[in-house]
This record gives sequence, C-alpha cells and structure tokens, in this order.
Amino acid sequence: MMRYLLDKFWNEDVWLPPNTTWEDIEPGPDKVVVYNDHTHLLYPIPLAFVLIALRHVLEKYWFAPFGKSLGIKHTRSKKAPSNPKLELAYQECSKIKHKQLFFSREQICALAKQLDMTERQVERWWRLRRSQDKPSTLVKFCENAWRCTFYFYSFSYGVFILWDKDWLWDIDQCYIGYPHQGVTSDIWWYYMISSAFYWALTLSQFWDVRRKDFWQMFVHHIATIALLSFSWVCNLHRIGTLVLLVHDCADIFLEAAKAAKYANYQKLCDFIFTIFTVLWIVTRLGIYPFYIIWSTSIRAPMLLPMFAAYYIFNSLLCLLLCLHMVWTWLILQVAYKSINAGKMEGDIRSSSSDMSDSSHQSNHSTPNRINNKKEK
Repeated sequence: MMRYLLDKFWNEDVWLPPNTTWEDIEPGPDKVVVYNDHTHLLYPIPLAFVLIALRHVLEKYWFAPFGKSLGIKHTRSKKAPSNPKLELAYQECSKIKHKQLFFSREQICALAKQLDMTERQVERWWRLRRSQDKPSTLVKFCENAWRCTFYFYSFSYGVFILWDKDWLWDIDQCYIGYPHQGVTSDIWWYYMISSAFYWALTLSQFWDVRRKDFWQMFVHHIATIALLSFSWVCNLHRIGTLVLLVHDCADIFLEAAKAAKYANYQKLCDFIFTIFTVLWIVTRLGIYPFYIIWSTSIRAPMLLPMFAAYYIFNSLLCLLLCLHMVWTWLILQVAYKSINAGKMEGDIRSSSSDMSDSSHQSNHSTPNRINNKKEK
C-alpha cells in the first residue's frame, strides 16, 4: 500500500515534462550534465545547526560587544514574585492571541479575594510578569544584526555566482533545454545554505524571543523550505536562484533599519527605511512580477511543454506576489505615518511583550506588522 501511494505521488506525468522519466534526470557518472540529487535536500538540516552555532558565536563575540559600544543596554526587568495561581491566569490570558493584554476587572477582583491580596498588588504583579517576558534591546539588536549579515552575504554571493550565468541576463535560458540543465557547485551551495538558513529560523524560533507572529512566521518558513525543495526536485533551480536573489535584496535594509532603531540612531533608521521602501517596491512589485512572473507565466509555455507540477510551482509564485501587494500596503502605511510623525514610530517588528501596558496608549500596530513577511 505504501509503495502504491508513493508511486501515485511521484507520478512522472505530474512532476516531469512529457516523455521524461525519473531515470532521465537521475544523477550518475554516465550523464552528460550533473543533475540535482533529491537526497541532498537532507543536507540543509545539519547545516542549519552549523548556522545556529555561527550565529551564537557572532552574537556573543561580535554583535553584542558592538551593540554595547553603541550604548545599547542589556537590562532585564525585575522578576515577578513566584505565585502559581497568578502565573496560571497569566498563561491563560497569553493564549488568546495577545488580544487580552490585561486581567479584566472581574479577574482582578476574583484573584485578589482568592489569594488574599489587594487589587493593586495583583495589578503590580501583572505588570512585572509582562515586563519579565520582554527581551532586552541588545538581544533584539543582535538578532537583527545576524539576519542583516546573512541577507547581505546571501545577496552578495548570489550576485557573484549568477553574474556569469546566462539565465541572469536572458531569463529564457531557465527553460531552454529543461529539464536537462546541470547544477554547478556554486549553485548547489547557494541552494543548500539558503535552505539551511530557513531551517535554522524554523528551529531557533522555539528558543528565540517569542514574537506575536510566531505561528505565521513558522508557517512561512516551512512554506519557503517546501518551495525550495519543490524547485530542487523538479530541476527548476535556475528560476529558483532568481527568486532568491530578488527577495534577499530589500531584506538587508529592513534588518539594518531595525538595528539602527534599537541603537537609537533615528535619522539613520529613517534613511535606511526609505531605501528599503524603494527597493521593496522596485524588486517585489517591479522586477518580480514584470520579469520573473511574466517569464514563468507567458514565456515558459512557449518554450517547453507544460506539466502539472509546473502549474503548482507557478501558482505558488503568484501567491507570493499577492502577499507582496498586501505587505506593500502595510509598508506604505508605515511610511505615511512616519512622514507625518517626522520619524519612524514604534518598533518595526514587535514582540508579544512589546505592547503597551496602558490601554489608552497610541496604537502603532501597523508598523509592528510589516515584518510578518519573513525572508520571502
């Protein structure tokens, strides 16, 4: 039964162009080109732990000292006194998607009577417990510095290895000769390290600063890994490298803007955010739809016979474009509010504990949402 299901799932009529079999693109010494090996998709998992270790070393010996030299404090709030019943009530409130930021008046009164405490004591414990979950500014700075460093490396490496590739300048070369397109060692490393990075993000989410968009980003990372794996199995790595290159560009400046914000370099933050906004629109709403999506949707059917898996792949790329449009609207809202305020207001990406402890404080939820995109 398992063999039957696997055969149905890996049906060549679904995954490969007409008149092509898995044996045709199976790696081997007798083949003219070096084909993608699907078993190599396991390599990014151990590589992810290497990246996690590298991140730890860089944060400890480079980013943290650099952040301290900029005056960023590594201060943590005072811990709330141990109180199991209040802790249980706090955990229950935290499960409601962070919409219930405080105990209700009824809860405060009930807990105060139950624990023989005053209402003010309960409220004070609540504030201390919420502050206890807040990461220090230095921790957030180090996280953004690491991501900025990786995106800068990834984009630079991508430009370096693709500069002499014919499909960077003539996108039709992504389809001419498909699927008999060999993979070179530099492209292999580009794919493996990019996949490892998203595996590392997925794993590190469970012990990093817990964000309010935890599950959204978790699903995003899994979807990204699936898309990379999908294009690798189907030998669509050429168009995959172009998608990676376009998406890494703007992310460098997003992470740099957040790091500048944490370091209290407001003017620098505003300047970098302006560059990010322009690059985002140019790459995500310009190059991506009018160069890549146009090519995959219009040119590809002219140059090669279509098959089911290609339609799935192209649908995912189009779905990503729809997400870009939504995120662009959020980014423009941030830019508009920043212009009116004269500076970037709020944290560009908030954690669950970055919300205000006052119900009447100004709502900056839009600036806090724009990083719900992850590393697309």
